[in-house]
Amino acid sequence: MLITTLSSNGTNRMNRFNSIVPVDEYLADSNVLFYLSDAVTQLLEHKEEYAQFGVIRYFAEYFSSVKNSNHVLFREYNYIRATPHNRASFIRVFWRCYRQLGKSGDLLSLLEYRSLLQLLCPDFPAEMVQSTARIVLMDDALDCLMSFADFLFAFQLQFYYQEFLESVLVIYQDLLAGKSPNTVIVPTSTSADQLPSVAAEENDKDEQQDSVMPSSLAQCIDALCDRFKHCHPPRSCMREALEQIDKVSYYSFLMTLAKHETVNETIGVLPSKAELLIDPEMDQELDKLIAQISVSPGSNSSGSAVGALKEVQRKASPRKNIHHRRRMEVESDGSTEETDSSEN
Repeated sequence: MLITTLSSNGTNRMNRFNSIVPVDEYLADSNVLFYLSDAVTQLLEHKEEYAQFGVIRYFAEYFSSVKNSNHVLFREYNYIRATPHNRASFIRVFWRCYRQLGKSGDLLSLLEYRSLLQLLCPDFPAEMVQSTARIVLMDDALDCLMSFADFLFAFQLQFYYQEFLESVLVIYQDLLAGKSPNTVIVPTSTSADQLPSVAAEENDKDEQQDSVMPSSLAQCIDALCDRFKHCHPPRSCMREALEQIDKVSYYSFLMTLAKHETVNETIGVLPSKAELLIDPEMDQELDKLIAQISVSPGSNSSGSAVGALKEVQRKASPRKNIHHRRRMEVESDGSTEETDSSEN
């Protein structure tokens, strides 16, 4: 069950009992060996910490955390982007942690969204946040404020489909320059570190504000999908985004995809935009937290808030693996409580 759950896009793409599927292909698609390797690495690096729990319980906790999408919290950037499941899990964690910001109607800057992301992933790169902001703001200045919903859906598209969008940007630049897009080199490595950061290098160029013929871009994107080895948005969504207009720019195309409900459903971790800020169970827990704090005037307010926040976090989120749970217990009150309160 675990292996099929880890398939990309949240679907059971292969059945381990299906003898037609080669074993090597199945293992590669499900990324089970990646998670097993990481589990062993974590165990060896923190063996004294895990000794009291036992190896069997440790592996059960680790893979339960992976299955429940809690395994990416506080992990390094190379880990959270290593598999489609990890990327989808991080998007979900970001939404769950900061949903209340959107509900309150706060508008935040690029730097503020970067800070929020780095609370969950300390080495999260600024370039990814800047690329997301360009989708939302397009021709506007990057110092403008963005709503949580707009940023979240743009971030989902940019983060989950990063390699594909970088290749589309190369095609777009070639079309602007009158070159043949057939010369584009499509990244096929499963290692994200080996992929060129094309978007980061090209974002500041003035020609990004220009536009190309949608039919030409659509034809090139269709050919790209035929040979692309990573995840990409549904072809029907991309065709739909291009067939209704006379001219298209790179970021207007991405904005249309970011808002497309079918793209969101394909990734499968966020609700629709209409339901993005609705979470009755979480709201009930927050109401209980506020009530608990308000009826304890004689107690230490900071200590009361800490205890209540930890209780809400235990109820609202699936349990994390042993390593992450123990890390959160030994971290300083300032860093842990800030993240815990954000998540709720």
